[in-house]
Amino acid sequence: AITLSLGERGEESFKRLYEAGADRYLLRHETVNEKLYKELHPNMSLDNRKKCLESLKEIGYQVGSGFLIGLPGLKLIDYAKDLIFLKKLKPHMVGIGPFIPHEDTPLKNENGGTAYDTITLLAIIRLLLPDVLLPATTALGTIDPKGREKGFKAGANVIMPNLSPMECRKKYALYNGKVFLGKESAEEKLKIENSILEAGFQPILTRGDNVRWKRK
Repeated sequence: AITLSLGERGEESFKRLYEAGADRYLLRHETVNEKLYKELHPNMSLDNRKKCLESLKEIGYQVGSGFLIGLPGLKLIDYAKDLIFLKKLKPHMVGIGPFIPHEDTPLKNENGGTAYDTITLLAIIRLLLPDVLLPATTALGTIDPKGREKGFKAGANVIMPNLSPMECRKKYALYNGKVFLGKESAEEKLKIENSILEAGFQPILTRGDNVRWKRK
């Protein structure tokens, strides 16, 4: 399966990429709190991002959306609205994870999201969208050494290994403290499998398509 995460594009661009062989497109909506979205993306529109997600579904992609947990200014009502949006969208994959401040950004002194909140929301999403692909993210494993295993127990059913060479990874750190121990590399596949087994599940090495999806 070919998965893309190239941000917002025009519908014609999405179509051409799909016709060229892409299967999946990941585009988190990040938050449905419009005021906060505008603050974080001054020249962008939450409405346009939502339209992109609808276009991707109509074209035929397996669509992934999701939101960040612990962004400064978010309240519980915002998470409830995020969940309602996902329930209506019915994406094939939902990627959620804790916000982790980065030292080179304006939010460097803010508090990040918690593992508890992330794991709780994973469980709620599993109940709302029973057949969704739900990753246990690297960010969750970064803020809690057993975070991904806890995520699996809460309902996550996907892990996405990082195949980049180790010497390249520190050149694109998305947040401080990102795990660089090799546990995600191709060479460390056994460690990934063991962490899944420890959580009480069986690793399956297939494409992992959503059961509702068929390529048009």
